[in-house]
Amino acid sequence: MSYRINKRLLCRLAAAAVGGITAAAMLSSCGKTLDLDGSSDTSEPESAVSTETQDVSVMNFTAPEKGDQVIEIVFKDWGTVRFRLFPEYADKGVENFVGLANNGYYDGLTFHRIIEDFMIQGGDPLGTGTGGESVWNGSFDGGTDPHLIHAAGAVAYANSGSTATNGSQFYIVTGTVYDPDELEQYNVSYGLGLSDEAKEIYTTVGGTPWLDGGYTVFGQVYDGLDVIFNIQHTATDSSDRPLDSVIMESVRVKEYGGEELRWYLSDYDYTEPTEAPPENVPVANFTAPETDEKIIALDIRDYGTVRIKLFPEYAPDGVENFIGLAEQGYYDGLTFHRIISDFMIQGGDPEGTGMGGESVWGGSFDGGTDAHLIHAAGALSYANSGSTSTNGSQFFIVTGNVYTSEQLDELASMGYNVSENAAEVYSTAGGAPWLDGGYTVFGQVFDGLDVVFRVQNAETDGNDKPLEDVVIDSVRVESYSGDGSDVKWYISDYPEAEADDTAENADGTAEPGSETEPETEPETEAETSPSLE
Repeated sequence: MSYRINKRLLCRLAAAAVGGITAAAMLSSCGKTLDLDGSSDTSEPESAVSTETQDVSVMNFTAPEKGDQVIEIVFKDWGTVRFRLFPEYADKGVENFVGLANNGYYDGLTFHRIIEDFMIQGGDPLGTGTGGESVWNGSFDGGTDPHLIHAAGAVAYANSGSTATNGSQFYIVTGTVYDPDELEQYNVSYGLGLSDEAKEIYTTVGGTPWLDGGYTVFGQVYDGLDVIFNIQHTATDSSDRPLDSVIMESVRVKEYGGEELRWYLSDYDYTEPTEAPPENVPVANFTAPETDEKIIALDIRDYGTVRIKLFPEYAPDGVENFIGLAEQGYYDGLTFHRIISDFMIQGGDPEGTGMGGESVWGGSFDGGTDAHLIHAAGALSYANSGSTSTNGSQFFIVTGNVYTSEQLDELASMGYNVSENAAEVYSTAGGAPWLDGGYTVFGQVFDGLDVVFRVQNAETDGNDKPLEDVVIDSVRVESYSGDGSDVKWYISDYPEAEADDTAENADGTAEPGSETEPETEPETEAETSPSLE
């Protein structure tokens, strides 16, 4: 482990806000406040604890006595984890977990949210981060105690803004090890009020100090910490949901029998897993349409017409849905309700709020993803509310930024790896690589990309809503009558748009690719929104 809690990780956490761990751990980052449950909060950052140092002994690593209740979690395909309980400091939290475990509540549930160098989260019967309840039904207040901190291996309840909203969801900390000087600066900047003993732990064992005081810590892993650290490296989508389910086969209340205590990762013969490189399939976005192939013509009032190639071979349901809605006239007269320069333009919501819309079949549908289609500039993709299974009518067209190899490396360090073929596209055509794998791409602009780039510069309010409506006059399904020679995939194919962009940059506008980190990313507070938090 190494010190990584810097802006990169904070952007990653802000981008990944999906549910469970919430507002008590807000940090200012990426231009907005970090809120770890997906609800947006633009207030100034607050520390989860008092700025006054709580000079008490840290008890996370105190040995249980023989006969004490402990918890044993058997993870399918991963191994067994055991953790000590602290009824003396978290009586309600322990009573709740023991009661749920004895009822078999957790058996078969998943860890639905995993963020490397942060934590793994589970205990929701819905598997979405929005469900679960205590052994008493509803929520309960587990409080906090300064004797228990968020060291690596700590077990705590997720909440919705305070410990009074604890339920069944819990998380196990992995975190990072801090450099002492950086931790002290961090401690002062955010008013964490860490004791000397807590500082020593965070600079040797590691953890997540910025959660202290906002969440009910009630346990500490004493066997199987290597299992937790292996799980945190499992592949996830852009919403931090594991691609392969991480299942708790059983959660049992046991008695401690005096077995060996292995509190620290250094107690294990542990080697960090090597991540497999992303699949390097050909990028199909820029495949010319064939004669008589169905295409989309999208007329934007006062701006112009955008023509889009569709990819039924890679996104059959996504294409069928869009064509069906377009042929019904569903999109005619709707607006682009959310516009963010150097990211995307979003529309297709009949309510115009980001909260509405449905598929041609009613409700939502799962469009999936395909590695052949990426979020290059000009890509057409469905907005969603946490996974591609929540696709509806809302869509967005990417503008994005051009990335240097160094900036792509920065993204990779945050967990956003791209293949060599995709990297070539993002370093020339530009786009939004951190969206790949989380949203259904189903089309690519081949004429009118200059129109999209003009729309992205529309003046907006603080919620990214245009001050003047950007209206979709019509969305038409047409047959392509060309031979492929008229396609203009790249903004460089539009000399006037290139000249306008150069003039804007000369006036001080940041050039594409000037941001080394995605400052914003898909959110889940709206029903369907590739939002920027």
